[in-house]
Amino acid sequence: MPFQVKDLKFAKDALDGISEQTMTVHHDRLYAGYVNKRNEIEQALPKADRSKAAQTYSEYRALKLEETFNADGIILHELYFDSLGGDGSVPEGAFVEQVRKDFGSWEAFIEDATACAMAARGWAVTAYDVSDGRIHNFLCDAHNHGGVWGSIPLFTIDSYEHAYFMDYAQDRAAYIKALWKNVDWHAVEARFQRVLAAHHA
Repeated sequence: MPFQVKDLKFAKDALDGISEQTMTVHHDRLYAGYVNKRNEIEQALPKADRSKAAQTYSEYRALKLEETFNADGIILHELYFDSLGGDGSVPEGAFVEQVRKDFGSWEAFIEDATACAMAARGWAVTAYDVSDGRIHNFLCDAHNHGGVWGSIPLFTIDSYEHAYFMDYAQDRAAYIKALWKNVDWHAVEARFQRVLAAHHA
């Protein structure tokens, strides 16, 4: 089955400080574009001549590189959108407890995630690393750059300019401040619960 664009769980004009115009362009054009391109790549890969595969250039190499870029573009955007639509209120639960354990306090986690998003050219990704059993904020300069093998993403901040330029121009800090008011931490908690259940099964 081809990859499908997933609908938002909230209205495009429902966010506080992130406009309907931004969400329309971000979801309907940019994210949808990654879905369409991944489907194109999936169709092209079986026809690529593997006998000519080479590290300098080959059709197969080009397709495999863009496969990861577009696949991660889908995954990270779906996490981003699915983590929005809330009011920023923080529920008690396993995720918050793990964050406090790993960062010292909830406030320290927010400070670190904000700094990571400010420093990244692409994404800040909050992920559970199964190799050490801790939550980390990883910096990704591109969709397929900066991920840590074996870690499971739980929450993302899109730091590309397309996520905020129409609303805040170059003021990324103002966008991140607004984003915190819209996070659905209940969705992140539910995601973390599924990770724990699968990892400790």
